[in-house]
Order: sequence, then C-alpha cells, then structure tokens
Amino acid sequence: MTQVSNEALKQLATVSTATLTSLLYKKGFRNIFLQGVKPLKSGQRLVGPAFTLRYIPSREDLDGIEVFRDQRHPQRVAVEEIPAGAVLVMDCRGDASVGSAGSILATRIQVRGAAGIVSDGGLRDAQGIAELDMPSYCAGASAPTNLIKHHALDVNVPIGCGGVPIFPGDIMVGDDDGVVCLPAHLVNEVALEALEMERFESFVLEEVRRGVSILGLYPPVDPQTLERYSNWKANQ
Repeated sequence: MTQVSNEALKQLATVSTATLTSLLYKKGFRNIFLQGVKPLKSGQRLVGPAFTLRYIPSREDLDGIEVFRDQRHPQRVAVEEIPAGAVLVMDCRGDASVGSAGSILATRIQVRGAAGIVSDGGLRDAQGIAELDMPSYCAGASAPTNLIKHHALDVNVPIGCGGVPIFPGDIMVGDDDGVVCLPAHLVNEVALEALEMERFESFVLEEVRRGVSILGLYPPVDPQTLERYSNWKANQ
C-alpha cells in the first residue's frame, strides 16, 4: 500500500474539501465527495486513513438482538480493531432510517485514538457523539438500532459510502462542507498542490475584496496577475 507521510496529513488538515475536489477534478477524479454526509458538529476537521465496515440489508433470522453477544460480530470487531489515527467509514447503502453506531461505540472509538467516524447512514445518540472531541459525519440522527436494517458483514474491505468507492487506506478529509475520499497513491502529491492552491485563492480573495474583476484574475490568465501574486507571496 502507498505510504502516506505524516507531513501530508498535517497539510491536508488545513485544506478545504472544496480545494481538494477541484484538484482531483483536474486529475480526472469526479466522484470523490460523499453525498448526503454532513458533520454532527461544525468547526471540526477530519483527516485519516479509512478503516471500513460494510453493512448489507438485515435478515430477521440473522439479526436478533442476541447477535451482540458474539464477540466476533463485525461491528464490534471494527470498533475494537480500528487503528489509532484511522477513520471508521461505514457503508450503510445510504439508508439513514436506523443508526449505524451510537455514543457508546463512538466513545470507545475515540478512546482507541481513532480520527473520526463517517457513515452514509444514521447515528444514534447523535448529541452525545457530537459532544466528543472526535469528529463524526453521517446522513442524519436516527434512534433505531442498526439491526433493524443492517447486517454487519465485512471489516476493512472496499466499500461504497455516500456513492463513493472507498478502499482501506484511502485518506478521508472532512470539514463543514462534508467529506472527500482521496486515493492513497495521490495524497502526498495533492497535499503539496493544495497548499499552493489555497495560497493563491487567499490572494484572489483579497484582490476581489479590493474591487478587482475576476476576469484575468481567476483563472490567472493576465500576466500581471501572476506578477502581483509573486509580490504578494514575497510579502507574506
């Protein structure tokens, strides 16, 4: 698997998902932003490799409440085996009518040092999860147990979440807009490009605020724009 540098992860923690979607689009990736997945609490940043859990539709003879007595139940395994710094990403097929996890499991995940939770289903005890230091993203709050709709099947396999293909080790980045999945082999490269792109957009925003037209500025097709940007960077 591609080794993602700690420096790249630190850089991505300062980059917006809007910047990342633009950069990935330039590289030919259009489907990297998870649809319908929102933060439980604003103002948090999520960065870390995906550790996945796949749910399929539940079946009445397999998903009674007694299944949680099994210590090898995949949901419990995911909670107890997620590595420090990883993000638990759950494939709920976009069904938010039940919770894919609750505050007790989320607290255990935080105590284990995980970087966050992402689900395209619901989360129960959502207020309690929102109060954790660890960021969590989902399709909505939902009180019913996951067993009503979901059968936990696989841990750390390729999944779909929010309509996006996610492979274990892909880097999940989240902000107030939502969550982006970065293919692991592109992360080190994208992190560097993203910093430069955000610097330039900070310059553009200052220019716009002082009355400059976006024509020739954004994108910078006017040579004078690049000259002003070079001077601006030198003074930062």
